[in-house]
Amino acid sequence: MTVKTTISFTDRHHRFLTDKVGQGDFASQSAAVAAALEQMMRDEEERELALGAMAEEIRARLDRPRADYVSAEKAFAAARARLQTAREA
Repeated sequence: MTVKTTISFTDRHHRFLTDKVGQGDFASQSAAVAAALEQMMRDEEERELALGAMAEEIRARLDRPRADYVSAEKAFAAARARLQTAREA
């Protein structure tokens, strides 16, 4: 189903949109706006998935015994070593 609506743009956004249609990147301004909305929807979905994964990881780490914790010094030393190795490669 297609719904007709009215949207207002700043001059800057309108020029960009018009240029993209003129360059053949999109068939119409509506198609360009639809593509932008689809991208926003994908971005939001990816963000929600990433936040969910982070929450799961945090919960899993909180369930680990204290003896399994790594000190900040050790963690940062390992990260610095990986960065140094990557720079040398």
